[in-house]
Amino acid sequence: MSRTRLFGSLCALVFLVNFARVVFAPLVGEFIGEFSIGEGTAGLIVTLAWLGSAAPRLPAGWALTRLSRELVIFVSGAMLTLGALGVALAPGVPTLMAAAFAIGLASGVYFVAANPFVAELFPQRVGRVMGVHGMASQLAAVAAAPVVTVALWYDWRLAFHGLALVAAATTVAFVLLARRTALPDAGTGDTDFVGGALSEWKLILAGVVLMGLTSFVWQGLFNFYELYMVDKGLSGAAARNLLTVIFAAGVPAFLVSGDLADRLPHVPYLLGIVTAFLASVVLVVVSSGFVAVVLASVAVGFTIHMLFPASDTYLLASLPDESRASAYAVYSAGMMSAQAAGSWVVGEAIEAGVTYDAAFLALAGGLGAVVVGYAVLERLGRVPGGAAGAESVA
Repeated sequence: MSRTRLFGSLCALVFLVNFARVVFAPLVGEFIGEFSIGEGTAGLIVTLAWLGSAAPRLPAGWALTRLSRELVIFVSGAMLTLGALGVALAPGVPTLMAAAFAIGLASGVYFVAANPFVAELFPQRVGRVMGVHGMASQLAAVAAAPVVTVALWYDWRLAFHGLALVAAATTVAFVLLARRTALPDAGTGDTDFVGGALSEWKLILAGVVLMGLTSFVWQGLFNFYELYMVDKGLSGAAARNLLTVIFAAGVPAFLVSGDLADRLPHVPYLLGIVTAFLASVVLVVVSSGFVAVVLASVAVGFTIHMLFPASDTYLLASLPDESRASAYAVYSAGMMSAQAAGSWVVGEAIEAGVTYDAAFLALAGGLGAVVVGYAVLERLGRVPGGAAGAESVA
């Protein structure tokens, strides 16, 4: 059985696990109305989905030293099915919170297991397949709001009934395809979680600092983007639509960046992306007028989403077989933790009287200093995985 078909089932699964995380945001108003809760409780429901995504990454990495990649991916699909069904049937807020957390857990387990698995399925074109896989995930972010809009014509719970049904079918399809496919044995030597992570601590640290801090800026920007655009004089509807523009711009970015990541030296390419992103943040700040703001928003969306397949390619292609899953799990957990406080820091700054323009320019300036530091270290040959060009997974 072709690995391409198996990869197709993984693209379907990554669409579903990311859709399950992002679909909560447009349902906040429905939760408030149906369950008679306040904005804080409704926001906590959304937060639990993302906390759940961060929580299992280290345990999942350890599990990959004991269990096969495909078994852990199957578990994530089963968790997603049960979590979606729990949301669809939730009689009250506690059940809804638990189900949202379960959905988050499913996504965290999936990404830690599937990303190394995808890289090992196609070792000669890691960047391209990571780009396609990421593009499938990004399509979910674009589709979430329209799907919710259609579901609300009838009942918002239908979105989760449908998600549970499709997740179950896709998980079964993945298992059947995996059984019929000649799978790589690249991860069989990865049996020491702590040892594998410690052996690659320099590469992990390099990735966590650069990608974590860049994502920190991104989290602070996009979670306040709607309010920022209103502050710049746009209408509420126009501000909301700009978020859709940003996410839509990310769809082709994954594919383009994945192809380039296979062709260009890892670290210089990453530094170029981060530089372009911080320049686009500055463009958003200085732009005025609807057309200029839209173009700057497209630049932000395209450049930040170029980072994700490029960073995964950098890590996964640079890590050896015997530590890939272990080290990637530690990197993933560290990167998620590093970026998590971005929204809180920006929110506290705004509440303290700092303007949005000043806050985002300060973030861009700090990120610029990080890029300069990495560029100097790269020039000295001190950044792990940076001396050579794009490498293939063995």
